[in-house]
Amino acid sequence: MTKIPMGTIMIAPDVFWVGVKDHSRRLFDGLIPLPLGTSYNAYLVKGSTKTALIDTVNPGFEGDLVDKVSQHTDPSKLDYVVMNHAEPDHASACAHMLSIAKDAKLLTSAKGKEAAMMYFGVPGDRITVVDESSAIDLGGKTLKFVDAPWLHWPETMFTYLPEDGVLFPCDFFGSHIAYGEFYADEFGDEHTLELAKLYFAEIMMPFRTPAMKAVEKVKALGPKVIAPSHGVIYRDPELIINAYTSWAGAEMKKKVLMAYVSMWGSTEKMVKTLREALVNKGIEVQMFELTSSDVGHVAKQLVDSPILVLGTPTVLGGAHPVAAYVALLTKALRAPTKYAAVLTSHGWSGGAVKQLGEILGGMKIEMLDVVDVKGPAKDAEIQKILALAETIEKKLEEF
Repeated sequence: MTKIPMGTIMIAPDVFWVGVKDHSRRLFDGLIPLPLGTSYNAYLVKGSTKTALIDTVNPGFEGDLVDKVSQHTDPSKLDYVVMNHAEPDHASACAHMLSIAKDAKLLTSAKGKEAAMMYFGVPGDRITVVDESSAIDLGGKTLKFVDAPWLHWPETMFTYLPEDGVLFPCDFFGSHIAYGEFYADEFGDEHTLELAKLYFAEIMMPFRTPAMKAVEKVKALGPKVIAPSHGVIYRDPELIINAYTSWAGAEMKKKVLMAYVSMWGSTEKMVKTLREALVNKGIEVQMFELTSSDVGHVAKQLVDSPILVLGTPTVLGGAHPVAAYVALLTKALRAPTKYAAVLTSHGWSGGAVKQLGEILGGMKIEMLDVVDVKGPAKDAEIQKILALAETIEKKLEEF
């Protein structure tokens, strides 16, 4: 790694990371926990005749971006600012950079042009629309573009630098981390992929079909470096490409995801009975007690868990809110889950089963069984849970 003053790094000849690491951010989109913070990766590409800035930074970090660009070129002399994706964490500073570089053009997709004008007030005459037929000559370096709609907004595109084999895919292949490491191989493959999988689950899983198309396009390019706009940079692109091939392709593992909440112990006893029966059969079980778990890690397990077991008591005629949220999340993220089961207990009336059925309605999930108990589980219900373990074992033979 070539280190450059003021916290920027060179990732290829005359290609510099000029982004920001946000160590203090703990929530994204008001929804996604960020225990390790995140980064807003922007990249400066210097050709012999022209210079381009690829993506920008989150609101509030415009000064940091200008300072880092200034280490390598006069920001007022930028020729192009590339907006791969219009989400504010990458695009909000585009207008600021264009206000400094008076002659620069914003390069983006056709839908990106609409977004830049609507969200950031960029004048239409400052925008040049590019697509897969476009090539921007910087002098010895060329910017080419990959259409990648719905990853994860409709205007998304990737930028590719063929001379150096560097792909800039914005959110695609990203991860949320603000540690000091810049490269995946510095951070460790296993930890890197766990963070990337968490990111995929929360951001890209609902868009598996366009994701798979994009993966095939990336494979055809054969990049040497993948430089996303969040998280680590990949000097071994096969690591993340192979992972995305599996995740976007909904390749399932032989495991069961169990997520539960219990108020007075009845549901917990049912869930633990099933877990013990499955573990005794040698089946991998990922279990989460929902009041103390990061729901993002539940989402991560949805990426490749073919079977989901939800455990919940009835609360005011429905499922416990945190269990209902997991069901809603499963549907909203379009998880590739194939089978589900519900373990629930109630006092004077039920209702959890009905509500969960309504939430999951319309999904291609086969309900294996429902064990709905009044009060604590009795011997008959315990036997039904053990029978469910047998059913799950047989279903996992498919994978």
